[in-house]
Amino acid sequence: MISAGEFRKGVTIEVDGQVFVIVDFQHVKPGKGAAFVRTKIKNVVTGGVLERTFNPSDKYPRAHIETKEMEYLYNDGDLYYFMDNETYEQLPLNRDQVDEAMSFVKENTTVTIRFFKGEAFSVDPPNFVELQVVEAEPGVRGDTASNVQKNAILETGYRIQVPLFVNQGDTIRVDTRTGEYMERV
Repeated sequence: MISAGEFRKGVTIEVDGQVFVIVDFQHVKPGKGAAFVRTKIKNVVTGGVLERTFNPSDKYPRAHIETKEMEYLYNDGDLYYFMDNETYEQLPLNRDQVDEAMSFVKENTTVTIRFFKGEAFSVDPPNFVELQVVEAEPGVRGDTASNVQKNAILETGYRIQVPLFVNQGDTIRVDTRTGEYMERV
């Protein structure tokens, strides 16, 4: 159990049967009335963010989130299959659980899967991935006065803005946290 007065960023708690991670917190001591803790909490399963106040003496159970490194194998319709590298067990996840991460993950990529009470709820790709550009608009010669960007489509189907010198067939490094181009490889 953790009291609301001990909240810190990144702490996971259980509130009303749901799991939240503390995104931001502030201890408030008004001149009149009792102190309270103002927080921004994010539901780890749905991704929804709430602003909520807590009494500093209230206690909440800590939520233990397990993480496991798994390898993405393939998809079959709406199911995406991941393999545990230690036990070689395969875990099928549906499109809702993996949709955002799959923009950056290709087959045989190692990802981090998060579990709560044995149920997988999210897939996190590596922070940086190298993907091939399968479609890119041609750059216009002489249009290099400033940091001009153009549209490109990566091998996973993700659409991204890249500099003019990146062409179809090039491999680029992408930051998966922001979805932005980093460099040409």
